[in-house]
Amino acid sequence: MTMTDDAQARIDAVVKNNAVVLFMKGTPLFPQCGFSSRAVAILERLGVDFESVDVLQDQAVRQGIKAYSDWPTIPQLYVGGEFVGGSDIMMEMYEAGELAELFQNAGAAAK
Repeated sequence: MTMTDDAQARIDAVVKNNAVVLFMKGTPLFPQCGFSSRAVAILERLGVDFESVDVLQDQAVRQGIKAYSDWPTIPQLYVGGEFVGGSDIMMEMYEAGELAELFQNAGAAAK
């Protein structure tokens, strides 16, 4: 198993074992970029329990998540094992009320 395969397997496990996962730069308490900060703020505003993965702690995951989703930027949100998008998409969906609905449908509604 190569480092890339290992990272893909770890990413896959996190995505499949958590209702809501945010791959981000930094942590929810200390986001390391504005986009990650905005993504965390949206999730917190919706009161959703979520798992976070700090891609800055693991270069293989940082590169691997981009291949996993075929999406070039971080943060990345996964709900119910499905890729949702980055902070721009999250913001659009939040403002349209679609994000709250998505969490409810995935059984990851507000705490």
